[in-house]
Amino acid sequence: MTRKSQYKPNQFVVYPAHGVGQIVSIEKQEVAGFELELFVISFDKDKMTLRVPTNKADEVGMRSLSTPDVVADAMKTLRGKAKVKKAMWSRRAQEYEQKINSGDLIAIAEVVRDLHRADDQREQSYSERQLYEAALERLTREIAAVNNGDETDAAREIGDVLVTRAA
Repeated sequence: MTRKSQYKPNQFVVYPAHGVGQIVSIEKQEVAGFELELFVISFDKDKMTLRVPTNKADEVGMRSLSTPDVVADAMKTLRGKAKVKKAMWSRRAQEYEQKINSGDLIAIAEVVRDLHRADDQREQSYSERQLYEAALERLTREIAAVNNGDETDAAREIGDVLVTRAA
């Protein structure tokens, strides 16, 4: 059973491990003697192209862009109070990494909220900053794609929410 009808060329999709990409085409390719139908997904920002078998798209967690309602929920999540567990950093970092790679916009917003530091707060470690920037980039790209805007506007919107929350 193919899921070809669910996704179409030029449509933006979210691939959990890489974020927002655009389906360039749907092509057939022979791999190990089997003919496979593949989504060709381009991640322009990363200069990367990914080929996903159409029958495995749901299994790997590929999904359409979030709805504006989900984006609104993500923004509401950003406004919330940071929830930092008292677990060891390695455990928390692992959980943050899982949330980022889940492709779930709300989970990604939680990571941004929890790792955001206001100017007057203590400095972030290198690994904290890396996770924060990865989550922020995923969040920004998806919000920009959903709003048909550019990433600068989405980044400004997220930044405004984070600054007002800190106040």
